Amino acid sequence: MLILGIESSCDETAAAVVRDGQQLLSNVVSSQITTHMPYGGVVPELASREHLRAIVPVVREAVTCAQVSLEQVDAFAVTQGPGLAGSLLVGITYAKALSFALSKPLIAVNHLEGHIHAVLLEHRQSTNAEIALPALALVVSGGHTHLYLVNRSGTTQWSYQNVGHTLDDAAGEAFDKVAKLLALSYPGGPIIEALAKYGNPHSISMPRSQIKAHEKRRNDVGDSQRRYDFSFSGIKTAVLRFVETNEMRSSIETRRHALAERSNPQPEDFLPQLDSLTLDLIASFQEAVVKDLVSKTLRAAESLEVESLIVSGGVASNRRLRSEFLKQAEMEGIKIFFPSRGLSTDNAAMIAAAAYPKLLARDFATEYFCAEASLALGA
Repeated sequence: MLILGIESSCDETAAAVVRDGQQLLSNVVSSQITTHMPYGGVVPELASREHLRAIVPVVREAVTCAQVSLEQVDAFAVTQGPGLAGSLLVGITYAKALSFALSKPLIAVNHLEGHIHAVLLEHRQSTNAEIALPALALVVSGGHTHLYLVNRSGTTQWSYQNVGHTLDDAAGEAFDKVAKLLALSYPGGPIIEALAKYGNPHSISMPRSQIKAHEKRRNDVGDSQRRYDFSFSGIKTAVLRFVETNEMRSSIETRRHALAERSNPQPEDFLPQLDSLTLDLIASFQEAVVKDLVSKTLRAAESLEVESLIVSGGVASNRRLRSEFLKQAEMEGIKIFFPSRGLSTDNAAMIAAAAYPKLLARDFATEYFCAEASLALGA
């Protein structure tokens, strides 16, 4: 069974062909980083325009690389949400057109579920086995920081229970905002990761969010669930206060002007413009975010008595985060799984993989479904 997946939730236009939910035949991603870099973040109107330009050639390339034709595809899958409404509509409209023209079923996929299935896809592909369930999944990216308890009944029914999320900024959003504050490049995650190794991660004290695990009522009859929430606004504000206290504004502006002419600056371009104090600040910020994500996730995993831990999303490609998770998970005796770096960020392979159980269950979208920018996953 061949599924063509389409992803356009934010600033990547992607298409992929996956066979039987486990064999990746093609995975094409067109990035918009250079378009949004001058603004230090994604501009929704520009993102929609770039998706319109890229969607047709990206799908054509995915089909060509998979060495199949559109007529051979058994179903089309597309991200319904969450994401930017205008961006989502581009992918949905094109997927609907393909489905209608070729009389093939259409499957709507939650973007967050896709990130979880990116890990499941690669695990099946490498071992031909399933990850032990129940699992705790941390989906951490520029727009999301969520914890889900993942389980399955039968071969097609996957369930997701949200047991935690960020109360303010997503972890990746905090990286982007700190990078913008310090006049570094966009997206902030990769540049901060690359520069952090030149600083001392323990030289500057960063606040840890004081949010404790707590009970939250789920319905009117008193049923409740334990929550494991995150907060990154305090760490971001601490960086701002440090900049102000140490009078770093002038050096930041100097760096901003010095690198203004470079369309795609690399980490080595920033190093001559960074003093040891700024490098220590970058390293300490990253370390604080990493420790917060790891400690709270593992505390939830222990409390919920899960069999496996899944970490996915764009921030999951951070090497320091992976290293700390692997070390701590080994100490706790829990198996942990990451996607490859290529499938950590937004892609369409994860959308096609998440659609496969829905195809088996004949859980198809109607022609009237539309984008849902704030689409939730699970209970």
